Amino acid sequence: MAEDLTINRAVSKTEQYESLIPQIEGLLFGETDFVANMANVAAALKEQFNWFWVGFYLVKDDELVLGPFQGPVACTRIKKGKGVCGASWQQMQALIVPDVDVFPGHIACASASKSEIVLPLIKDNEVIGVLDVDSEFLNHFDTIDQIHLERIMAVLLNK
Repeated sequence: MAEDLTINRAVSKTEQYESLIPQIEGLLFGETDFVANMANVAAALKEQFNWFWVGFYLVKDDELVLGPFQGPVACTRIKKGKGVCGASWQQMQALIVPDVDVFPGHIACASASKSEIVLPLIKDNEVIGVLDVDSEFLNHFDTIDQIHLERIMAVLLNK
């Protein structure tokens, strides 16, 4: 297991992901505890990209409940269909929101958050949680993030 990440922010976003993904695979190698693995994924993403907030919400009964994360305190529970996280859960698809202030029903857990990407964690055709990433900058996320974060979620779910 790797103890430190090699961080290089002086390269393209794609190159940052390409460097980070094998390191995440190393962090998760041999570890079967899902919560521990989510915690390390959140920490690795936060360390590499220095996003405002990065973390997981897990489906428990009829709500998303806060899981491992990096960043300021967050909303603890989110109903299905509510906010970006709840919408991603309901739609079973990734959502990229360039400006959270214009997203219908956005839940403002932190006023500093300006843009967001949320990806559902799907196992056996069922959403078991979401990865939520917030930035303090408008229009921060794109399909490059989506593609690579989906790869990271596949690594996490296959542990």
